[in-house]
Amino acid sequence: MAPFTPPFPVLFLHAFPLNGRMWDDQKAFLVEHLGWPPNLVLAPHHPGFGDAPGVEGGLDAFAAKALETLDRAGLDRAVVVGLSMGGYVAFRLYARWPQRVAAMVLADTRAGPDDEVGRARRTEQAARVRREGVGWLPDALLPALLGETTRRDRPEVVERVRRMMLEASPEGVAAALEAMRERPDSTPLLASVSVPVLAVVGEEDTLTPLEEARKIAEGVPVGRLAVLPGAGHLSNLENPHAFGRALAEFLKSLGEP
Repeated sequence: MAPFTPPFPVLFLHAFPLNGRMWDDQKAFLVEHLGWPPNLVLAPHHPGFGDAPGVEGGLDAFAAKALETLDRAGLDRAVVVGLSMGGYVAFRLYARWPQRVAAMVLADTRAGPDDEVGRARRTEQAARVRREGVGWLPDALLPALLGETTRRDRPEVVERVRRMMLEASPEGVAAALEAMRERPDSTPLLASVSVPVLAVVGEEDTLTPLEEARKIAEGVPVGRLAVLPGAGHLSNLENPHAFGRALAEFLKSLGEP
């Protein structure tokens, strides 16, 4: 696709329990292949991940910290790209500060809250990580986070995700689990979203499968859906080429009459 002038900054929000470096491929794609100015491509760490200090206040506090990234860069609005937990943060950002959001890409995420089983699981995992650290996370989470194709054929992706997991701080992981557990239902928000939305899902995602992405795409006034082959829950890492194509087409559409 030929380079084009980006209409808006892009703010990437990462998944649990990774960090902002999970978006390195997409940042490079925007800058090197689409001609996006590097200062308009932002991928901060959520509180408690990477080198970002933790905060209290749940996902609303995560969203506020994401906005601080825009403020420090002198940017008013951005296309917000959130995957998994990043999608939950994007919903909270839009709910509280819709004027700061130019469009949204909601990947491998859901609008609804955790059910009781999910809430209990997050509580148990938060207690365990505080007790034992993060060493057990890869074995416990990788089978669900990555699709069958990736686990079978892409050992470099498996290792990359494993390393990022092991870099996370126990308290950051525990606080994020509790923040996700307490997140509100964003389903009622969908009908009031006044910006374009792209819902992305890996075809092998079993955590937030196709029907969850379809609910988002069909629930907003201006929505579209992209299903990425050979990818699970971390679709941007598992099929970066397909993710990049879907993102580029969506961003280009924002600059068209």
